[in-house]
Amino acid sequence: MIELLSPAGSAEAMHAAVQNGADAVYLGAGSFNARMSARNFTEEELSEAVTYCHIRGVKVYQTLNTLVSDREMPAAAEAIVAAANAGVDALIVQDLGIVSLAKQMAPGMALHASTQMSLHSLEGAREAEKLGMTRIVPARELPRDELAYLCRHSALETEVFCHGALCMSYSGQCYFSAMIGARSGNRGRCAQPCRLPYGYGRAEKKYPLSLKDNCLVRYVSDMESIGIDSLKIEGRMKRPEYVAIATRIYRDAIDGNPVTREQLDQLRQVFSRQGFTDGYYAGRKGPEMFGIRTDDRPDRELFARARVSYESGEHKQIPVRYYAVIAPNQPAMLAAEDDQGNICKTTGPVPEAARTRALTEEELAARLAKTGGTPYRATGTRAILERGLTISAADLNAMRRDVLSHLTAVRGRVAEPEIGHYREFPAVRGEKKRPALSVEVMSAAQITPELLRRTPAILYVPLSELAAHPECVRSIPAGTEVCAVLPRVTWDSETRALLSSLDRAYDLGVRTALCGNLGQFSLARSRGFALRGDFGLNVFNSRAMRHFAHEGLQSVTASFEMSLPQIRDLSKDAPCEMIVYGRLPLMLMENCVMKNRTGTCACGTTFTLTDRKGENFPVVRDPGSCRNVILNSRKLYLLDRQRDLADLGVAFARLNFTTESPSQVAAALRAWDSAAPFDPGACTRGLYGRGVE
Repeated sequence: MIELLSPAGSAEAMHAAVQNGADAVYLGAGSFNARMSARNFTEEELSEAVTYCHIRGVKVYQTLNTLVSDREMPAAAEAIVAAANAGVDALIVQDLGIVSLAKQMAPGMALHASTQMSLHSLEGAREAEKLGMTRIVPARELPRDELAYLCRHSALETEVFCHGALCMSYSGQCYFSAMIGARSGNRGRCAQPCRLPYGYGRAEKKYPLSLKDNCLVRYVSDMESIGIDSLKIEGRMKRPEYVAIATRIYRDAIDGNPVTREQLDQLRQVFSRQGFTDGYYAGRKGPEMFGIRTDDRPDRELFARARVSYESGEHKQIPVRYYAVIAPNQPAMLAAEDDQGNICKTTGPVPEAARTRALTEEELAARLAKTGGTPYRATGTRAILERGLTISAADLNAMRRDVLSHLTAVRGRVAEPEIGHYREFPAVRGEKKRPALSVEVMSAAQITPELLRRTPAILYVPLSELAAHPECVRSIPAGTEVCAVLPRVTWDSETRALLSSLDRAYDLGVRTALCGNLGQFSLARSRGFALRGDFGLNVFNSRAMRHFAHEGLQSVTASFEMSLPQIRDLSKDAPCEMIVYGRLPLMLMENCVMKNRTGTCACGTTFTLTDRKGENFPVVRDPGSCRNVILNSRKLYLLDRQRDLADLGVAFARLNFTTESPSQVAAALRAWDSAAPFDPGACTRGLYGRGVE
């Protein structure tokens, strides 16, 4: 049967999930999870939580799904060891540095690929399998057919969000909160700028980025039929009553009960944003998917009933079967067997000859069935009971308590894990010199004669532009490497078109591809391309850099959420690149913001969203797809910091052109040549000076 996975943002929420039918819970402990504002568990609380859950047959998955810096690695290692010692069933991870660390510190620990890893295709799942993952959480944006294809062909378990908040951006590809407030969603500190009002070209009280909550309770049997292994309820920031109600309703649906209107009303009452959406799963994108949180008052009676469900007694009960031997002249024996095959035994007093009424099998079974106050439910008793004997009710009760106590101890026992030794690898220092110039364009029109005269070391051109404008490749000088930029998202249904475009680029003489997603590696290699790594891989530490160096990448782009000292100290196992100019991408979106407003496709046009402060954020088409990218309101500018760049040991400094006209491209190149001064009114230093929380 499909697994029901519920959030546990606190011990109380964990109890709510378990007592209402969750098969597994996911929780955060310490400082390395994507919900840092939740009441995360201490090391002692984690151990208690795992014991509580395991006794009741519930698995525990711990989230370590944030980007981790080099300085934080020792603490992350301690967190992994604590999880292993506590008996956590799996770690949910994003950072490939954490993947490497987990294999070193707890090699027996199962690893699940977080949705923050931005996996959305079969090839991405296969890369996750190569990393040692046992489960993936694919992007929430995938519709049913894409999920079915993935489940059908992947060897990994698939976990899908079935209920709760939806991010406007593909998870792991949102930098909005970081750029405007230094609170990184990739570090568990998202300030949710998508929930704020924006206007089209001027400040308005509209909410074009605020999606309604997901609700797929009507699709439970369908999701099981296509091979999904786990249904995940979002909500580690939600109150325990929410967890209780959502878990109970999805439990009923998984158990085959029809979803009632009353249950849907309860889900709305406990939390919604003007209703729910099933748009992504059903393949129906559009403005009806959007809504905001209103000031609806919760139903006090509904919440009170929810609290009763996890505050009064045991509702999650484990089936046990008893075996008893009541024979003359020997101590009474009682054994209990649980659903995992554990058998615990105990003995009692020697039974006496009955003076008035002998003990019957029915009376024995009835006495043993009184398991109130325990997490067990008697399903039957097999007894060897010789006639004419009796044993007191008090002695039978004591034997029952004893055997169930032993069973509880066995179920809560943690096997001693294999623990490795923490070690750091020797750092590879990049050569301290002025980095070579690399340039990325969004359109072929930006490849100007002035750009080509500078002979950049690398010219990044979208794969779709190479296919549409093959003449642009012929004009590029011999000293410049042309590198095809692949779209960060490629669904399985889009793979054939991508491969065809790669073939055309190869025929033009292009031999390298810039990949921002793990799922692109094998596709590009299958067509003869060498790889370079883009910012979408979220390389935030030396271990991640080392992984991609071992993968054979010719260069790796450091995350633009890093500070300059962090980039300086990053081990340069592969040549390191950093973006030093341009409008940085803040969100990668499946929903078209302009089409949602006008009803017609606006690919190829640029428009702006304006926030409350009057800042204008351009929205452009992601080249090669029909997806939107929100760009920062101000251009990143480090063109005057070339001495500082030389001290970082980076191999390439990239100028990223998006909305610039050919004349603006030329102006930026001249600013690079002359190290023109920074204009604080028009530009930003990004996060390089301050880093992120």
